[in-house]
Amino acid sequence: MKLMGVTIGIAVLVGLIAAGCGRGTQNDASSQGMASMPAAAPPAAAAPPMTSMQAIDVTFKTEPDPPKVGENTFEAMVMAGGQPVTDGGVSVEFVMPAMPSMNMPEMRNTVALKHDGSGRYRGIGTVAMAGAWEATVKVTRSGQEIGSRKFPVTAK
Repeated sequence: MKLMGVTIGIAVLVGLIAAGCGRGTQNDASSQGMASMPAAAPPAAAAPPMTSMQAIDVTFKTEPDPPKVGENTFEAMVMAGGQPVTDGGVSVEFVMPAMPSMNMPEMRNTVALKHDGSGRYRGIGTVAMAGAWEATVKVTRSGQEIGSRKFPVTAK
């Protein structure tokens, strides 16, 4: 008796699935007299503004490598379209996320880098403590950010 109930249940389920699959043609546009209407085009995605932000290439290094707790030298090479960017404002911001379990707030430190020739920017700054930091090199021109790049840094 139990096997018969399971068999009937499966048969009903298969019938419902088949009925649901076969009914799709009754709900489509052609069965409702709407075949001559063109399908609505999806909204066009806004094209990103044409800026040099996408063309900026940034490399970053520290001296020493890896950086140590205390004073270090930071260097960024900034290129745009294969050419050095010589008129940018460049800074590197170091961020260590908060560690609530250790009762430690987020730490931030920003170091301004000065142009040293051929797209190379250098500066001296400090790393407050050992551990994993995220360094974001930001490049500006005329006060507007034209590019940035994040680098993982582990201070010793």
